[in-house]
Amino acid sequence: MRVGLLLAVLVGLLVQGSFHYLLWRRLVRDTALRRPWREVATIAIVGLWLAVPATMWLTRAGLAWMGSTVGWVAFPWMALVGITVGFLVAIDFGRFLGWIVVKLRGPAQPVDAGRRVALARITGGVALAAGGLAVAAGVREALGDHEIRTVEVELAGLHPALDGFTIAQVTDLHVGMTIGRGFVDDLVARVNAVEADLIAVTGDLVDGSVPDLRDKVAPLAGLRARHGVYFVTGNHEYYSGVEPWIAHVAELGFLHLRNQHVEIRRGAGAFTLAGVDDHSAAQFGPAHGPRYDAAMEGRDPSLPVVLLAHQPRQVVHAIRHGVALQLSGHTHGGQVWPWHYVIALQQGGRVAGLYHERGTALYVCRGAGYWGPPVRLGAPPEIGRIVLRARPA
Repeated sequence: MRVGLLLAVLVGLLVQGSFHYLLWRRLVRDTALRRPWREVATIAIVGLWLAVPATMWLTRAGLAWMGSTVGWVAFPWMALVGITVGFLVAIDFGRFLGWIVVKLRGPAQPVDAGRRVALARITGGVALAAGGLAVAAGVREALGDHEIRTVEVELAGLHPALDGFTIAQVTDLHVGMTIGRGFVDDLVARVNAVEADLIAVTGDLVDGSVPDLRDKVAPLAGLRARHGVYFVTGNHEYYSGVEPWIAHVAELGFLHLRNQHVEIRRGAGAFTLAGVDDHSAAQFGPAHGPRYDAAMEGRDPSLPVVLLAHQPRQVVHAIRHGVALQLSGHTHGGQVWPWHYVIALQQGGRVAGLYHERGTALYVCRGAGYWGPPVRLGAPPEIGRIVLRARPA
C-alpha cells in the first residue's frame, strides 16, 4: 500500500473513530443506558466502526462478494453516523448558546441529574431519528434516476461547424462493493439516450480489481457516440490497480488519453481534446502523474482545447496552458451534507457546476455513482450534457 493511501486510510479511521466516540458518548454514556444494553450498544458501535475498513480489506483481499455484503451494512451506517453527529453538534451548539444567555442574565439554577439524562435522551433520540430519515432519503436519491444536466459553454475560437457539439460526461461511477451490473446497465442506456457526439469518462470508474469487476463493468462496452468514448484516470483507478484497468478500458472500447491529445473534427471545424492523469497519480511511480506540457505538445495553437482532468483543482494548470474548457468530477457534488464544505476546502471552492476562472471554463459533474455509503443528500447523481457553442465574433 502506498504511503499516501495508507495515510489517507489512517486519517479516515481516526475521523470515523472520533465520530463514533461522539455518538457513543451522547447516545450511550450521557443517556445512562442500563446494562446489558450499554455493553451491547458499545460493542455494536465499535464493530460497525471497524466494518468499513473490513469491507475495503475484504475487497482488496479478493473476497469481493463478502466485502459487498458487509458494505451494505457498513456504508449506510457510516452515513448515519456522520449525519447524526452533525445534528448532535448543531443541537449542542444551540444548547451552548442558550447556556450563555442564561449566564448573562444571572446565576443559573443547578440542573439535577435526572433532568440532564432526560434531556440527553430526548436530544439524542431526535438527532438519531432525523439522521435515519436523512439516510433513507439519501439512499433513494443515490439509487434513483440520473439527472441529465445540460450546460452550454461558449468557447472562443470554436468553428461554427462545431456549434452545438455535444459531450456526455460520465464520472465517478465507482463500480464495485455496492454498485453492480444492473446499475451500470441502466446508466449506459441513459447515456446513449443523450445521443452525444462524444462521451468523456473522467475517472473513478471502479473500486476493485479487473477480475472481480469484469462482469459488472461489461455493459460499458455498449456506450456509443459518433466521435468515440474517451477516458482519463481518477485516483481510484490507482487504488484498484491502474495498469490492468488501463488495459481493460481499451477492451471496452475507450480511448485513454494518457497525458496526450487528439483532434476532434466535424465538417470544416476542429478542437483539441486533451487528457491528463489524476492529480495524485505521481505518488504511484514515475510513469504516472499529470504532464500538461506533454498533453499539449504539438497541438494546433489555433484550436480551442477541451481538457479531461479528474480533479477540479487541476484547473490551475489548465489556465496556464490556455485551456478553454476543463471537464472534471471527483467531488460527487459533496455527496452527503455537510461534507461538501470539506470538499470545497480541498478543491478551492469548486464542488459542482460551471465555473469561469481567468479565461478557462470548468465544469464539475456531480458523478453517476457514489463512494462508500449508497447515499446522496442534496447532490443527486448526474450525467453531464455539455453543449459547445461558438462565441460570436
